[in-house]
Amino acid sequence: MSLPIIKARSVSKSVIANEAEIAILNDISFEVFSCETVAIIGTSGAGKSTLMTLLAGLDIPSKGEIELLGRPLSQLDDEQRAKIRSESIGFVFQSFLLIPSLTALENVILPAILRGDGEDIDKAKQLLQSVGLAGRETHLPAQLSGGEQQRVALARAFMTQPKILFADEPTGNLDQKTAENIIELLFAMNRNHDTTLVLITHDAMLAKRCDRTLAIHAGQLQEL
Repeated sequence: MSLPIIKARSVSKSVIANEAEIAILNDISFEVFSCETVAIIGTSGAGKSTLMTLLAGLDIPSKGEIELLGRPLSQLDDEQRAKIRSESIGFVFQSFLLIPSLTALENVILPAILRGDGEDIDKAKQLLQSVGLAGRETHLPAQLSGGEQQRVALARAFMTQPKILFADEPTGNLDQKTAENIIELLFAMNRNHDTTLVLITHDAMLAKRCDRTLAIHAGQLQEL
């Protein structure tokens, strides 16, 4: 068996609100292996997005340890964690998070520039073509529909050939038909790029598309 690409060991997360400690996640342990598709499901407020931020090194747990690509995140500083994200992780969010002043092509290229790879315009154009947006390269986000903006976000996520893609409610702001198209595209691109997919969703039918489903309820994690 290969080594896990993500490993969570006895992870808990609490926050302080009104001088009281509130437990969001409690003693969570699981592993994700290379090229797996894993859904993390739960109701709104269950802690799904909190878990994603911990797994991606955007935040640190109150207790426990997370290993990302074999590296214990607690032993890394903010800059080192950011380097891992830049080199190996892609994100797709519910709210697209495109830069309004950049064209579709420029939004796709941006992660490569931030990583220091320079402008690979041909690759960005190929990615836009692969998500059905050939000929829309010069459009600004405001000139694109919600579904088209999410397609740009998908192309952007794959620009740096991530080993892991975190998708947080990627269809939450889309109508059902558009959402179905985006999901087909997400899984197709994931297969084509040999990426490990961690999908955060409240949609049980969508979760069934994944190899495994982990459910969060009352801060606890259970494999379904």
